[in-house]
Amino acid sequence: MKRLHPAILSLASGVLLWLSWPTSPLTPLVFFGFVPLLLLGDLGLKRNSFFKYTYLALFAWNLLTTWWIVNASLVGAMMAIILNSLIMCLPLLGYRSFKNKFGRTTGYFSLICFWMAFEYIHLNWQLSWPWLSLGNVFASQPDWVQWYEYTGSGGGTLWVLVVNVLVYELGQIQNPKFEIQKWITKRGIVAVLCLLLPIIVSYMIGSMSGLDNLMVMKRRMKDNVVIIQPNIDPYSKFEQGSAAQQIQTHLRLTMASIDTNTRLVIWPETALPANIPIDETRSHPVYQPVIDFINSHPNLVLLTGIETMRWYGTTKPASPYARKHPSGDYYDSYNAAVSIKAGQPLQFYVKSKLVPGVETLPTFLNVLGPVFEKFGGTTGGYAMDTASVAFAHQGNYFVTAPIICYESVFGEYVASYVQKGANLLTIITNDGWWGNTPGHKQHLAYARLRAIETRRWVARSANTGISAVIDNYGQLVESRGWDKAEVIKYMIPAFTRQTFYVRNGDYLYRFFALLAGLLVLWNLITVVQKRARKTR
Repeated sequence: MKRLHPAILSLASGVLLWLSWPTSPLTPLVFFGFVPLLLLGDLGLKRNSFFKYTYLALFAWNLLTTWWIVNASLVGAMMAIILNSLIMCLPLLGYRSFKNKFGRTTGYFSLICFWMAFEYIHLNWQLSWPWLSLGNVFASQPDWVQWYEYTGSGGGTLWVLVVNVLVYELGQIQNPKFEIQKWITKRGIVAVLCLLLPIIVSYMIGSMSGLDNLMVMKRRMKDNVVIIQPNIDPYSKFEQGSAAQQIQTHLRLTMASIDTNTRLVIWPETALPANIPIDETRSHPVYQPVIDFINSHPNLVLLTGIETMRWYGTTKPASPYARKHPSGDYYDSYNAAVSIKAGQPLQFYVKSKLVPGVETLPTFLNVLGPVFEKFGGTTGGYAMDTASVAFAHQGNYFVTAPIICYESVFGEYVASYVQKGANLLTIITNDGWWGNTPGHKQHLAYARLRAIETRRWVARSANTGISAVIDNYGQLVESRGWDKAEVIKYMIPAFTRQTFYVRNGDYLYRFFALLAGLLVLWNLITVVQKRARKTR
């Protein structure tokens, strides 16, 4: 392998990681995806050459896996693929530096720490794009990662990195005749245990799923949830005059499906698209059919996406997201969810995790706003909520988590809904922007991980598909296909137990991020000490 050109190794790594990604059945390839990159680190390449070939590998992975973003935004796709590949290089550059300076073992340890720190930062900063966090790779294999209820997807990232290191070490035997016994008794056994033990533990946990769900269903089996998939073209849904027609489509599908035991109806993201002021939602004529429908069904709760706004007048408000209208008034735009029940106040939640370049821009990139707008992005973007909200209505069994689209990729954030009492994860999304590409399938698969982490059922309403019901062990129990107007009616149980992950969040990420900081500090101290010795 050492005779292979570095470019071949780079592309091999990118292709292996792509082939392993959901919804591919070749998930085990992820345990070999970093092996060519580790070999690159042992080829004696200079730093710039190592960076070049590392970037090639990560660019190939990003491009092959997330090319479909271009259907929603050309500039958003360019930013996600080019910049994400660049940022991903940093942990590997740190690995090369620490390995060369402190040895192979320290290098491996630093790679794990730096990559975990990178993913943690990527979940929480303004350019957040955690779509390719390594732990997400098991979204198509929920039976392998039932232990995510203790670790979250960060545990999956750790698993992938450790096994890749052990697999690479198996190939470092210099004298097979001398090392064969050591390989069998130590390296091989450790590698196999690290690969298989998490899967065995997962199946042991998953074996309890039938009993777990049966106990809850025996207690409550009559209430059902109706999920609407209207299949409205996302590129025309915001045209003037189309809101009333879309509302009639949702109402028609809903009224044909509900019964006396229906307690919750879910419409997808921006199902109410009129963009009228938020304080006029109940009184505005365009939404009157919705209010009339709810008033005639007092046992129902409607959870729906809504495109809305708030006017502030001519005085600039404190909101950092407010934009100035040509009229001179300031306003905020919201991609939000609203929960409606007869005789009770409306409950709103504003989407907090916005897609960089499409729905929002980091403050340090605001100067590029006109460029992003030209290519389908946003100049000022949406305003954001500061925290998650759980919707609870008196007299209704379900306490819902109004998770809007992209937010379902963030494990700790989804867990925060459950901390606030949510007993059902309700994901409302509009994946039609991407077309019939792997994007909407990956997005659906990630919801399966959120179900495992929180042990909550998921009711997913997608405008163009795929709408679904997912149980609390990540199993897809019912779904509706892409590009069809469909309805799901399902008796969904609700759980109240909080998992270890819900209570503690991304503690693994935080722990390794701390270790990464200590490694950097240690390196700085050694540099200072070395310079001090030279000056003596």
